[in-house]
Parts: sequence; structure tokens; C-alpha cells
Amino acid sequence: MNKEKFILPSAASAGGSTPLFSRRNFLKSSIAAASTIGAGGTVLLNACSPRQKGGDGGAPLPALPDRAPGGKTLRAGLIGCGSRGTGAAVDFLNAGPDLQITALGDVFQDRIEACRELLKERMGVEIADECCFTGFDSYEKVIDSGVDVVLLCTPPHFRPAHVEAAVNAGKHLFMEKPAAVDPTGVRRVLASMRRAKATGLNVVSGTIRRVQKDYMETRRRVLNGETGEITGAHIIRNGGALWFRRRRPEWSDMEYMLRNWANFCWLSGDHITEQFIHEIDVMNWYLGEYPVRAAGWGGRQRRVTGDQYDFFSIEYLYENGMRTHCATRQIDGCSNGKVEQINCAQGYADAAGKLFDLKGNLLWEYPYPAEGDTQSEWHITNPFLQEHINLVTAIRTGNVINDGEEQANSTLVAIMGRMAAYTGKEVTRDEVMNADLYLGPDTYDMRRAYNIPEAAPLAGVPHRE
Repeated sequence: MNKEKFILPSAASAGGSTPLFSRRNFLKSSIAAASTIGAGGTVLLNACSPRQKGGDGGAPLPALPDRAPGGKTLRAGLIGCGSRGTGAAVDFLNAGPDLQITALGDVFQDRIEACRELLKERMGVEIADECCFTGFDSYEKVIDSGVDVVLLCTPPHFRPAHVEAAVNAGKHLFMEKPAAVDPTGVRRVLASMRRAKATGLNVVSGTIRRVQKDYMETRRRVLNGETGEITGAHIIRNGGALWFRRRRPEWSDMEYMLRNWANFCWLSGDHITEQFIHEIDVMNWYLGEYPVRAAGWGGRQRRVTGDQYDFFSIEYLYENGMRTHCATRQIDGCSNGKVEQINCAQGYADAAGKLFDLKGNLLWEYPYPAEGDTQSEWHITNPFLQEHINLVTAIRTGNVINDGEEQANSTLVAIMGRMAAYTGKEVTRDEVMNADLYLGPDTYDMRRAYNIPEAAPLAGVPHRE
């Protein structure tokens, strides 16, 4: 595949060929409340499922622990101290007994200080000055600080390098979604996951639906044939505009991009990758296979910074001829909503907890317990917390879990859709998987001047008279 064809189109559309840049700080807002200790079981469900359709559809769901068991003290280091990273640190501490956060790493000192303050105020945890590291190499210092677990919560561009370093150092991992922003990064993460599995490391990803009991039970029923064979999917996530930061005079090019990372494709992968991956992962989880081709479009009407799209609409084609449709939009003042519809021969599923027949009649609904009823077998632990409970439980019981490969593959499906929309051309899975596209610089420098074209990619060629 021609590399230049798939270099982030913002540079090409601006008439330049300057390579793209790289690195820094945080992720989406956290849900950081402790779960009430209930009477949940201790058998841990591995979120990784068999790749064949229906392979685990018949059996009842194993019990999900609502608190990890006790054991040897586990020390965790947080890399990426923004709001999502801070939330992940709180969730880790709330997952069970004898858990510690002992090291913090971020490019920016103010992010570290904000994280330290919150951990002290909310959790009574104080991080020593000598265990707080700043700079682009702070991840290496956190990994080398004597921790057992690493929490990776920086912008996704940095995920592949951080995953690789943590796995090579023998650390268990929580890695936020997505796994990467480009095919080069996906391949790097997949290679790291093979090493992690070979050495028995536990890896838990931030694609939360696979650990959420209403989603799990709905999927179990679909794979058990209650609505017939799966025939396709219709997946929508429409919401308001994401946060953004305008440039300040004192910021360098790199600092501006890092503090505004959610609006630059090289850092976030665009919102089809950074946020819509949740819905794409649900689709992949149900279908048990990945599309072989993607076609689609997108555009930009409202964003005021960065180089990303406001909306995408993608059709995915599968080897057996099945098609799915995925669309996402981030614009204020529009009708919003989320649809995770799995179409079947005899009905369809709302993946969040309902089954319908072909006429739209409700066949089954998840039996949500009354608010505050944590003793019910249908109680759902906050999934942001459940991920960490599962990780700690796996480490302490020796029942290894690793869903990193699934997250990497869902990331690749999202990237397929983005590349199809950016270029206006159909792309195949093989083309994308083997593309040498890398988004970002070879080195990161706060002082260097970068060419930052804040223009959206333009598909196709100009229409002429």
C-alpha cells in the first residue's frame, strides 16, 4: 500500500508533506466511585471469548466478583495523570484490599499535582515527590520504580510504546482504549500481547462492555439462538461535541497539541477510534469475526480546533457477505442517542439488555434490580471498577486474563472506517493491517516548531467545471 496515500490527510490537504507529530496526558472523564461490597462470587469471567460464533452462548454466566480477594500487596504505577487516568487510579484502589498507587508519570507537572491532590483528598493516598516523574520518558521511570501493575492512560498515540515497555518489563497491565491510532501501532500491540500471553501476564482493556453483566447476558442469549442467527448490525453513537482547548500564547506547538489531544488525529485516532471503539467492540464481540472491507464517508462542520471529523458513516463487509452499518457524530444541538442493534434471522437485540422479535415486540429484558440492591444476582458493578476487580482477581488467583488482542483488533476495525472516510475509497482489512502508516513524529520535543495544519482531511479530488 502506498504510504503517502494514507498519511493523515490534514497534512496533504494543506498542501504540505510535513510528517506528523506525537505524545502526552489523559483520557475521558472517570467514573470513580467505590462499589458496595456484596455477595458476588469469586469465579472470574475472562472477557476474551472464542472467535467462532456461538462458542460460549449456551452456559450461564460465571459470577463476576464485586471485590477482588485479598493477597500480597500490589503496587501500581499510573502513566497519564489526566481525569481518566486519575479515575483509573481510584478504581484500582477500590478494587480490593492491599492495593497501592506508588508512582505517577506525565509530561506535565500540573497534571501530576492535580492527580496527587485528588488521591490524597479522596483516598488518603500520598505519592512521594521522588515517585512522581515528568517528561516524555516518564513512563520508563514509572515502570522501573518497583511496581507490579501499570495503568496506561495517556493519549492513545503512546499506547503501543508504553505497552511494549511494560510487557518487556514483566508488568501486569490495565490499558485504556483504544490500543493505537494507526496500523503500525496495532501491529506493535499485537506483538506485545503475544509476549504477554507467553509469559503469563494479565492484561485488561478499557473496552468496558465485555465486563458489564447486562451486555454479557444479552449476548449470551443471542449466541444461544433466542433470536436466530446473526445477520448484521446497526451501530450508532451520536452525541455532543467533545471538549477542546484554544491555544495560549505561552504554549509551544507540542504543548498545544498535547493539551488539546482529543482534537488531533495523531494523538487520539479521531473520535471514531478514541470513543466509538466501545460500540465497534460490542459489534465485534457479538459477531466473533472482523470485517474484510470498509467503505464510508465523513466530514467536518463544527469543530474549531484540530484536524478531525465531526461525523462518520461506515459500512463494513464480511467474508460471508454480511454487512453492518456504523455511524457516529459529535455536534452540539442535534438529536443524540446510542443504538447497538444486533440483527438476527428471527429478531434483533439491543445489546444493552433487550431482545425483540422481527415486529418489534419485546421478548426479554434484563431484570435490573431495584436501586441500591447490591445482593441481587443481576446487580451490575460499575464497569470502570469491574475491570480493575477482574485484573486484581486474576493476578491473585493465577487465572490469567488477557483481552488486549481483542482491543487491538477492534482498534483496527475503527481505523479501517476512518481511513475509508478520510480517503473516500474502500479499504480492505489486509491493506490496513499491512499499511506502513504511522501518525506522529520520531522524536518528541516541547521546543521544536511543528507545522500544524488544523484542517480536516478532504476525500477525493476537487470538482471542476
